[in-house]
Amino acid sequence: MKRDFLKDSVRKSTDFSKTEQNRGVPPPPLQKPVPEDAVLIDLPEPLDPDKYLTEAIARRRSRRSFSDVPLSVDEVSFLLWATQGIRKKLDQGHAYRVVPSAGCRHALETYIAAFRVDGLDKAIYRYLPLTHQLIKAAVHTDLEDKMTKAALDQSFAGNCAATFVWTTIPYRMEWRYAEASYKVIALDAGHVCQNLYLACEAIGCGTCAIAAYDQELTDALLGVDGKDEFTVYMSPVGKV
Repeated sequence: MKRDFLKDSVRKSTDFSKTEQNRGVPPPPLQKPVPEDAVLIDLPEPLDPDKYLTEAIARRRSRRSFSDVPLSVDEVSFLLWATQGIRKKLDQGHAYRVVPSAGCRHALETYIAAFRVDGLDKAIYRYLPLTHQLIKAAVHTDLEDKMTKAALDQSFAGNCAATFVWTTIPYRMEWRYAEASYKVIALDAGHVCQNLYLACEAIGCGTCAIAAYDQELTDALLGVDGKDEFTVYMSPVGKV
């Protein structure tokens, strides 16, 4: 049954001795390679908003209406760090981050469609957690309209300061867990988005997770192939 995806049955039926990890294949890289000609955008050190966690948790809610006030690059830096920041790099293919991940595999990539971010051109950027930098991934005319359409005409996906979009590279998790990977990839995305919610509340922003989107349109907007990397989640962010 399709609902078995959510149960432990896949793990019990998986022969982990045949995973590429157990066959001695080196782990995949922690993040997508950076093109040699890419322009790297340094991000400032993450903010310390000095807001009690209990207050952020109590205030957490899905917010779909945002002001016209842009985000600062400092705020974007903090939100990226809070969702995928590196605490400690380990051996090849492993790192501790500020969010949990099954087997420390972290099969997600973070993109941000910056509409109104001081210091950033309007474009789609990819976050490089290992160096806390951005690279420009794609430039589109009418980016807000295209993002709204990709989000099945949910207008707040374009009427915000920036929309976070997470893709997965399934092989990072498959390397260790084979068919059992897909449940934990979905769980990992939930960990990341919840951190975004709380980080937004800490700096006077809001967000609302979106799981209903046009797969092909969103993948094309980001410039990913839809097979070895594809969108799994998005979340618009703005000042409230």
